[in-house]
Amino acid sequence: MFSDPILSTALIITAYLFGSISAAIIVCKIMALPDPRTQGSNNPGATNVLRIGGKKAAAITLMTDMLKGFIPVLVAVLLNSDEVTLALVAIAAFLGHLYPVFFGFKGGKGVATALGVFLALSWPVALAMILTWLLVAYGLKISSMSALVASALSPFYFWWLNGSNIFIIMSFFITVLLFWRHRTNIKRLLEGTEK
Repeated sequence: MFSDPILSTALIITAYLFGSISAAIIVCKIMALPDPRTQGSNNPGATNVLRIGGKKAAAITLMTDMLKGFIPVLVAVLLNSDEVTLALVAIAAFLGHLYPVFFGFKGGKGVATALGVFLALSWPVALAMILTWLLVAYGLKISSMSALVASALSPFYFWWLNGSNIFIIMSFFITVLLFWRHRTNIKRLLEGTEK
C-alpha cells in the first residue's frame, strides 16, 4: 500500500469534486423536470426526485449518487491506497454530495453516496446495510428511518465484517453527518409527522 502524499491528496480532491456533481439536478434538467431544490422537500436527492419526476428519474438519480461514492473509492482501492487514504477519499466523496462546490454547497442528504462508498470499501458491509434498510422499510414504511437505522449500524458492521478501526471511525463520521443532514426528518419522526 502506498503513502504518497501527492497522489493521496489528488485522490481526495478528485473524490470531492466527483461527489459534487449533483445527479438530481442534472437528471431533472435533462428530463425537463422542476429543479428538485425548489419542489417537494427542496432536497436534491433520489427521494425528492421520485416525488416530482417518478420512478425512472429517481432510479437514475439513485444509481448516479451511488456511483459518485463508489467510483472514487474503487479507484483508490485499485491503486492500492493505504486505509487512511481510502477513508479520506470516502469522506471527501460523501462531503462532495452534501456540500457540492458546483451547486453553492447545497447538496443532498447522502444516503446513496454513503452506500456507494461502503460498497467500494466492503461489499459485505454494504449488503448488511441494504438488508437493514429493507427490513426497517418493510416494517415501518418510513424511508428516512430506514436510512438512519442502516447508517447507525454501519460502524458495527465494519467492526463485525471488516475489522478496520480506521473504517469504523470513518463510518461513524459519515453517520454523524448523515444524521445532521436528516435533522428535520428526525424532528418529524419524534413528532410523529414524518411521512
